[in-house]
Amino acid sequence: MSIFRNLSSRAKEDELMDDFSMGGAELSEALVHLRRLNKIFAAPGPTRYGVEKLWRMMGSPASLSVLDVGAGSGDVNRKLLEWADSRGVELHIILVDLTEEACQEAAALFKDEPRIQVQRADVRDLPDASADIVTGSQFVHHFDGDELVDIVSHMLRASRYGVVINDIHRHQVSYTAVWLTTRLISRNRYIRHDGPLSVAKGFTARDWKELKRRLNHETMTFSWKPLFRYAVVIPHPLKPGGKESGIGYA
Repeated sequence: MSIFRNLSSRAKEDELMDDFSMGGAELSEALVHLRRLNKIFAAPGPTRYGVEKLWRMMGSPASLSVLDVGAGSGDVNRKLLEWADSRGVELHIILVDLTEEACQEAAALFKDEPRIQVQRADVRDLPDASADIVTGSQFVHHFDGDELVDIVSHMLRASRYGVVINDIHRHQVSYTAVWLTTRLISRNRYIRHDGPLSVAKGFTARDWKELKRRLNHETMTFSWKPLFRYAVVIPHPLKPGGKESGIGYA
């Protein structure tokens, strides 16, 4: 994949990780290298920001459940655990992914952490109101058009209070930085191909405005965060009859 690419619109091609017929040791290695990339590019920040924002809107409860879909090895949730410790919040996190390799990596990474549970599942099959907050880190850029609207709608359905999306800003600086970094830290085929492509499949403010319009969700907000990421917070709207979903909209 070339370092030079037109980023005026979102890329359409699939990432290697989207092919579930592949996998094995190479994918497991890629998940390890992806954790290094996440650390380099401050990936956990937008998730922590969004969860804290929704938590405050909920009234800062003493206990909180989070369901992270498309979680991979779930490493971004380490910062959530640190946040919960600093706030005295009893936090329970469920990491959900479709691939066996991701679930194995997540289970190994958090084997000594009782607050984290790993589940192999598709977000489309999760029960309604499975957790207080549903998060997705570098997950929704795998979808486009009607499928993107559908997957975010399923995330909302699976949450009691709302959704937090942490995803990549499509920009030449972030694309170049990821292209160079993946080649410096890894020879893994997944990392070198999917890393830059994930930026090319990422979002700009215009894309988030379009998603907000298509969801018809006035309370959805998005904000730019370092390093070239967006934190998107989607509280549940008013329920039928004018009753609030439990979130204060002050």
